[in-house]
Amino acid sequence: MAISIDSAPATVTSGTRLWASLAAVYILWGSTYLFIHFMTEQMPPLYMASMRYIVAGSILYAYARFTGTERPTPTHWKSTSIIGFFLLTVANGALTMALQYIPSGVGALLGGLLPIFLLLLNWVSFGQVRPKNLSLIGVVIGFTGIYLLIKPDRMIGTGGADANLIGTALVAVGNLSWAIGTLLTPRLRQPNQTLASGMQMLMGGIFLLTISLITEPVSVVSIINAPPKALGSMLYLVVFGSIIGFSAYAWLARHAPPALLATYAFVNPIIAVLLGVTFAGEVFSARSLIGAGVALVGVTLMTLGRR
Repeated sequence: MAISIDSAPATVTSGTRLWASLAAVYILWGSTYLFIHFMTEQMPPLYMASMRYIVAGSILYAYARFTGTERPTPTHWKSTSIIGFFLLTVANGALTMALQYIPSGVGALLGGLLPIFLLLLNWVSFGQVRPKNLSLIGVVIGFTGIYLLIKPDRMIGTGGADANLIGTALVAVGNLSWAIGTLLTPRLRQPNQTLASGMQMLMGGIFLLTISLITEPVSVVSIINAPPKALGSMLYLVVFGSIIGFSAYAWLARHAPPALLATYAFVNPIIAVLLGVTFAGEVFSARSLIGAGVALVGVTLMTLGRR
């Protein structure tokens, strides 16, 4: 078969973009846990999360409209509001609150167990597809790893055993909500990817701001009182976590093999743990690290089972 001369550069470009996008998701999303911790050290968590998504969503929405994307319909706003509520208001809001109680690395490790929730929900509700036995074994191993990781005498958070359990419960709620939003996404009508992402962030951020104004000691303009470290961390999350990281993930979701894309669930926690230990002074016991390893083995088996 003859090979077109024009096809080679396209292949190289596509391959380069694939690995660049994968590296962005690995490193940038892995670093978001540490920067969420920095962002909320001296500022209310839900308020700062709402500012992050309102700013990022406004930028993406404006870019999409400026580059010629058609105006979204009421149906699009309804769909993206639902997805934004589950993915950002509940899931990311719960994670942001959880990092007030547990180290950022532990939050990342627990968040890496999202496949458990996806698998079980797709079995009992959305797809009603029974997982393969290998995936079910992975679920059992994953829960064993969680137990070893959060057992009060194995891992010390910022407030002791109670803090560990509160933080873990919040991450679990966030994982469940993210799984629901993920499974709802292909079932709802949305505009193109960039516009949809911007709308999801906008609506998720507005919901978060509403909850924050009710439950936290803030006003709409409290951002002007945020210390430089919190503002810098928020801007990092806006640019690298939300815009670049999310765009890279969205591109990979359309162009990368699912098995390759799923590897971010293994790599992000490792990046987060290394950054937390290096820059936030987080401490893990040997038993905690064993629990983390067991949990990642469970996730690996679940991924292989899906294949």
